[in-house]
Amino acid sequence: MRVAPWHQTNWDWRAAANFMCGGSGTGLMLFALFATDTPATYRVMATLAMVLVAAGLSCVWLEIGRPWRALNVFRHPQTSWMTREGMVAPFYFGCGAIAVWVGGGEGIFPILAAALGLLFLYCQGRILTASKGIPAWREPKIIALVISTGFVEGAGLAALIFTVMPGDTPRWLAILLLGALILRRLAWTRYKDALTQKGAPKKALDVLLGFGVGFDKFGQLLPGILILGSLLFGDGTGAMIALAGLVAFGSGWSLKFTIVARAAFNQGFALPVLPIRGQGKEMPGVKPGWSK
Repeated sequence: MRVAPWHQTNWDWRAAANFMCGGSGTGLMLFALFATDTPATYRVMATLAMVLVAAGLSCVWLEIGRPWRALNVFRHPQTSWMTREGMVAPFYFGCGAIAVWVGGGEGIFPILAAALGLLFLYCQGRILTASKGIPAWREPKIIALVISTGFVEGAGLAALIFTVMPGDTPRWLAILLLGALILRRLAWTRYKDALTQKGAPKKALDVLLGFGVGFDKFGQLLPGILILGSLLFGDGTGAMIALAGLVAFGSGWSLKFTIVARAAFNQGFALPVLPIRGQGKEMPGVKPGWSK
């Protein structure tokens, strides 16, 4: 019963929430840089960015069996990307808090907060690749997918915030969101192709490919059409950009939840060759539950 790959149960929705909230928060902190000339908008964006990252880390803290030992995460920076993520977080919050206090402007702290956010996002991608027992996570191309999805979520949230704040939604934001969607599309395609070509647990591939049908249509194509419409029709299209941002943001969360919580099948067990007692020819090995 425990030969073919089975679904791991150690990381559930709380672990997925760390990647979901962390990617959105760090992506939003990056796009907040483009609003440093409007202090009110920057403060809203940067504050929400930090709240999201804090919420994600809190979910991980709740998942720990002994949460009051959470400080042990800082003990292995030489080997653990989770430790490195945890070490980046205080500096991210510190620089972000100072940037919010001064209202963005031309200071160094908004830039530092955005840069530390990108480093935090990179650490999250490496956390997944370091999980060698889960084929859907250990694929190296997942790093680009995690980063590009963070960009999409950040741009999507920025579009929503610009819509509710005074003034018009800038056209450059629609262009940046469209570019982020294109990057995510490329990263998602390369990630799927790599798993298909190298082989993966069949159940994990079924989850990912089944999800991909709707994701390609509604998570990628739909917001792209809305953005192009907003760029072509010009005035009065802030609502279209906001809707595109909402769809892009929601699809990013759905993608991460699918990868972390639903497609998390371990590799199971396999035999490189079938042993033969006595004299005889070795038979080909078996790898139950795998596509290849």
